[in-house]
Amino acid sequence: MSNGSSFHFKDVQELRAFLNDEVVTTTEAIQLIGCSRQNLKQLVDHGTLVPIKQTPRERLFLRSDVLNYKMKRK
Repeated sequence: MSNGSSFHFKDVQELRAFLNDEVVTTTEAIQLIGCSRQNLKQLVDHGTLVPIKQTPRERLFLRSDVLNYKMKRK
């Protein structure tokens, strides 16, 4: 978590709600930023955006990290 925040969830439902609202996929990140998949890959490769989870087929990002990048880019 890039801003040093700490998260505590009272139950699994609260965790699920957080994940649904605050975690975005590669496709969602591309849409939020308004960039290409290749551009997003470059951002990750350069450490500008750091996924919270990466698999061979997908990357997951915190929505706040993506939106913070978008704001800095303007």
